[in-house]
Amino acid sequence: MSEQSFSPSSPHSPPQDPPAPVVNANAAIVLGKRYLRKGPDGLPIEDATGLFWRVARAIAAIEATYDEKHDVEATARQFYELMTSYRFLPNSPTLMNAGTPLGQLAACFVLPVGDSMEEIFDAVKFAALIHKSGGGTGFSFSRLRAKHSRVGSTGGVASGPVSFMRIFNTATEQVKQGGTRRGANMGILRVDHPDIKEFITCKERESALDNFNISVGLTEKFMQAVDEGRDYDLIDPRDGTSAGTQNARELFDLLVRKAWESGDPGIVFLDRINRDNPTPAQGEIESTNPCGEQPLLPYEACNLGSINLALLYAPDSEDGLDWEELARVVRLSVRFLDNVIDASQYPLPVITEMVRKNRKIGLGIMGFADLLYRLEIPYDSPEALAMAGRIMGFVQTEARRASAELARERGPFPAYGQSVFAGKKEGPYRNATTTTIAPTGTLSIIAGCSSGIEPLFALSFSRNVMDGERLVETNPYFQAALERSGLAAPEVIAEVARKGSVAHMENIPESLRRVFVTAMDIDPLWHLRMQAAFQRHTDNAVSKTVNLPGTASLEDIAGIYRMAYELGCKGVTVYRDGCKSAQVLCTGEAGQEEAPKVATKVKTRPDVVYGFTQKVKTGLGELYLTVNEIDGKPFEVFATIGKSGRSVTAKAEAIGRLVSLALRSGVDVEDIVGQLKGIGGENPVFQKKGLLLSIPDAVSWVLENRYMQGQKIVDGNRSLTHPRCPDCGADLVFEEGCHICKSCGYTKCG
Repeated sequence: MSEQSFSPSSPHSPPQDPPAPVVNANAAIVLGKRYLRKGPDGLPIEDATGLFWRVARAIAAIEATYDEKHDVEATARQFYELMTSYRFLPNSPTLMNAGTPLGQLAACFVLPVGDSMEEIFDAVKFAALIHKSGGGTGFSFSRLRAKHSRVGSTGGVASGPVSFMRIFNTATEQVKQGGTRRGANMGILRVDHPDIKEFITCKERESALDNFNISVGLTEKFMQAVDEGRDYDLIDPRDGTSAGTQNARELFDLLVRKAWESGDPGIVFLDRINRDNPTPAQGEIESTNPCGEQPLLPYEACNLGSINLALLYAPDSEDGLDWEELARVVRLSVRFLDNVIDASQYPLPVITEMVRKNRKIGLGIMGFADLLYRLEIPYDSPEALAMAGRIMGFVQTEARRASAELARERGPFPAYGQSVFAGKKEGPYRNATTTTIAPTGTLSIIAGCSSGIEPLFALSFSRNVMDGERLVETNPYFQAALERSGLAAPEVIAEVARKGSVAHMENIPESLRRVFVTAMDIDPLWHLRMQAAFQRHTDNAVSKTVNLPGTASLEDIAGIYRMAYELGCKGVTVYRDGCKSAQVLCTGEAGQEEAPKVATKVKTRPDVVYGFTQKVKTGLGELYLTVNEIDGKPFEVFATIGKSGRSVTAKAEAIGRLVSLALRSGVDVEDIVGQLKGIGGENPVFQKKGLLLSIPDAVSWVLENRYMQGQKIVDGNRSLTHPRCPDCGADLVFEEGCHICKSCGYTKCG
């Protein structure tokens, strides 16, 4: 397609009075909770139209700084139409903060952590300022001296990188991002750091460093040593000398085992990242943003945005995509993101300097799985890989053309002369990088499309809306396919909602089952192949999770890591279904371990515990429920009713024992209440506490009123292997390197 210049009078400009955007039910919840500006009473003072118009005008206003005669209003209308048509959305801080006094619009930052107390705590302070403004932070802790190293100024010994990570984690916990998001961090340690074993195991306890994603920075020397089964050198970060050796294969196996257990840590390939560093004269890239898709130099930030491919489906075109419209959207989106760089108020002057020196942007996509559904192409197929490569190659080419056009209009990025592009025929460019495949968890909810390049996690699911009411939501393209096939009966939809997938539903035609695959239907290697297909045409990196079934082995994960290296990925995150709820037990002599087995670790009962006993009237008599606590949380339950020897007494004792086992095994009280609440019995009884249906219902009532403080009860039939959303109680889904809630938009990574 020929290059076209930006024109405010484009035929795609919106009408004189911008129409109100169409907002779906999920989007309304997300916008209201996280994006709309609020008054002193906490209630929204703008609607969706006001939000998008606020953002469009703030970003378009930058045009006047380059051309005072520019029709800013016309550009604002183009930006408004771009967002409200949901063809493109910028990252969350831009939607939240553009046109507000805060004005911090970047999604991600990388901060250096130097090997002195002053530098470490400067990084803690700077991170707090960034989290307060709505951004996430990435750190490399590789420059910190190893644990037990001598500290010259005091004669003492160093505590090592992991101990300081705990300080960063605690600081993050205390800072609420922009009043709407909790801080998110990435911690990276080089594989040749002497403390690498402690780092790999630092998240063994699920509550440890819970504001951090962690990744090991792998090198090509290490991967070669793994292949050869030999030792490699550990490096003292103070002077670059050898600090001993470590067997590469043993460390690789430890890394694989911990990822199998919990999904942490991920891996990044540092040599590959730095081969693509567009400004190597400014130093090596050592870290990424929290989800790993944006490698950055110290003090750099990046402004991200995503194009919704699902809306560019064109059934009358040769291959089902409107390439001309995609080119238009790419060019306008690049202009939007370049303006964001100038519109943003960064938390530190040094960040402002670095960002404007390199002017990195990251344009990516969302809705890819939806597009494949519309094209009737299975995600796990060569056709899908080919489409991925063609689309992202096109986006990258058009984005660079747009950046070159901006460079002619406004000048190249200031560090262009020292970049890898200097002296080449291509360029000059306005932006050192233009493309990134970023997470789109909440953005895809607003746009009503699938997340990033991920397959759907479920074709249909039920969502709690209010007061226990449940709403079944079905992917619209799957719904349409069922209707075309005459299969859209309520009982079919209900079965899909229960299962999430149609892979094993024989009443669904094979042709539909083959196209409408979900994340857990897809072999893990196809996840990886898809990531690699997009990475080949992406300047920065790709946010993607390789989902594995709970039955996946250590060998499966080891194979994924090796294949990621061979395919040219810049990193990889794996997630084995249910792994967060399991501990690993190993048997056999040292060095002769059997395959790990999933088992629950039951806490040992202390000699002395304290609690309370509550009497509850049931239809079978007075129930005396004793609940013993540890640290204010329920630890065990004893249920007594009637005299010993009676059947009802035995049942009460059995309930108490099983509830105690669950509590001591780490099952949350909310899950127990969800399982017991509402179980019917032969003698329900009305009383001031309400209608109690049975002994288990009475137990749930005591636990709910004592510990849940008005929280909603989650579905008692749901899987207990998935963590819950702290906002709405729905299951969290792990995709794009982070836990997110499909019901309300909550994301663990900010």
